[in-house]
Amino acid sequence: IATSLDGFIADHQGRVDWLELANLDGEDYGYQAFADDTDVLVMGRNSFETVMGFGQWPYSDKPVIVMSRSLVQLPNGTPASVTLSQLTLADLMLELQHKGFQHAYIDGGRLIQSFLAEDLLDELIVTTLPVTLGQGSPLFSPASVPLLQRWSLQGCQTYSNGVVQRHYCKLTAGQGNTAATH
Repeated sequence: IATSLDGFIADHQGRVDWLELANLDGEDYGYQAFADDTDVLVMGRNSFETVMGFGQWPYSDKPVIVMSRSLVQLPNGTPASVTLSQLTLADLMLELQHKGFQHAYIDGGRLIQSFLAEDLLDELIVTTLPVTLGQGSPLFSPASVPLLQRWSLQGCQTYSNGVVQRHYCKLTAGQGNTAATH
């Protein structure tokens, strides 16, 4: 997920147009390779509505699951690869495993916070743009990480425009704090 330098994933009006500030000629910050390695995308309702507003669906025929407690059906024009779920996150993860999915991409601030709160994430890739928003939707909130979670830095990439991308893996009990570099 991308954040501002001050930790926001959307501005105070929920917009993400400030992400365009990171455009470098042809640079995708490793996104395509990451997307190619994922089996399924799980996103929250707000992220889904934002993406539907883009005009062209960016995920081709990759399976997408929209998590929502309030949405009862997907709008007309939703691609056939998109399904709606109201499962608990733990039950969703069991269902994904049962279907053979191994690499899920979790997208959406509140959804990521919920996965963190339930200790269901094992990797975080955070791309930070050199811009401050002052207010907006934070990536992390005090309630999103109710227990100590330790992470190991696996790699850090810097770009000429000031963008910094950090890749963390979850440390499990008994693991040291050593980091591999890529």
